[in-house]
Amino acid sequence: MSAGSSTARPSARVYRRRRIVVFSALAIVLALFTTGGVYSANALGAPVPAAQPAITDPAPVAAAPQSLSLPGFGTFAVGGVGFEGLLAAGDEQRPMPMASITKVITALVVLDANPIPAGEGGPDITYTDADVDIYWDQVAQNSSVAPVVAGSTLSLRESLEAMLLPSGGNYSISIANWAFGSVDGFLERARAWLDEHGLVNTRLVDTSGLSLDDVSTAAEIVELGKLAIADPTVAEIVAMPSADIPELGTVKNGNKLLGAHGVDGIKTGTTDDAANLLFSADYAVGASSVTVVGVVLGGATHAVLNEAIAALLDSIAPGFHEVTPLEANQVLAQYETPWGETARARTTGGASVVVWSDTPVDVEVHADPLTLASRGDEVGTAVVRAGSQEITVPLVLDASLEEPGAWWRLTNPGALDAPEVAQSGSE
Repeated sequence: MSAGSSTARPSARVYRRRRIVVFSALAIVLALFTTGGVYSANALGAPVPAAQPAITDPAPVAAAPQSLSLPGFGTFAVGGVGFEGLLAAGDEQRPMPMASITKVITALVVLDANPIPAGEGGPDITYTDADVDIYWDQVAQNSSVAPVVAGSTLSLRESLEAMLLPSGGNYSISIANWAFGSVDGFLERARAWLDEHGLVNTRLVDTSGLSLDDVSTAAEIVELGKLAIADPTVAEIVAMPSADIPELGTVKNGNKLLGAHGVDGIKTGTTDDAANLLFSADYAVGASSVTVVGVVLGGATHAVLNEAIAALLDSIAPGFHEVTPLEANQVLAQYETPWGETARARTTGGASVVVWSDTPVDVEVHADPLTLASRGDEVGTAVVRAGSQEITVPLVLDASLEEPGAWWRLTNPGALDAPEVAQSGSE
């Protein structure tokens, strides 16, 4: 092409086009700034829109119902310590004679007034001829007894061992007289104690359960059993196969199931017509253990009763299982800001629960909407629920959500007008 030609070279045209694009963009920015500075000031100072969490909601977990071997007689109830309601029950609201299970109430009421420090025997009790007379009176009434020696001194713990292990009815009276001055004094306090613990269907007329008017329901006796194993002194005594007591010799536990089928307590009871047993049992489940408390009232004999309880416990134990609905570092929510920042909300730790039978385990996730946040910030929770159990696990952010910068703010006016949205969660 000649030097005089007015047609520009190709490179010159490209350069001009680039200048046009650049200066056009600058013109837009300058226009934004020159409109009284209002838009630019607003845009640069406006709050950025919140990023909403995309939540991953774990599915509920539930096993099949546990099949149970239930007694075919009497009334019964079984509960788990820390578990809601009863695991198994039959006619559990019908009042029945407690027999010597009553002595558990006597022990707890006396210990409520005279607690024994751990590792100690408690105050001493001196036995007299009056206590020997009580012994012979109980023999005459066909009550179970433990030997007593006038002039002997036993600690309160040793006295409770003589009452609870061989079911010494005479010791229930002697201990009540020592602690409250008389059987009537004991009964007044015992009735108040029962009311304080919500055992409103339990009735006491003596210290030993010799009367058929000492009654309760299977449901309330389970609660009584939970109170018994929560008391360290009673729990230790009822788990002993035998005890050596000075001046009395060796007394043996009347609970023939002790040490079998997980049983570690609590108290037998026998009337002229029936055999009863209030029992506790422990089972390992995963990394923890569970305690079962139950009672069966109205067995024909203790042999029949024990066979039924053994079958019941053997069918209950496999119904406990450990569920791990959350793992440590599990992602439960994800964030993406309108300007391209991303982060995930993770659990700070795992969660495991021991559940019974078909109790469902559910996880409820709550995560906050976020604008700007730093890595490690707590941004929500995951709540594990299984029956009455509840575990809360915090959620933390695994990356930062940073400021979008001036260019994004100036070029996304519509996004800055977006309304804030309330916290998101799943149920």
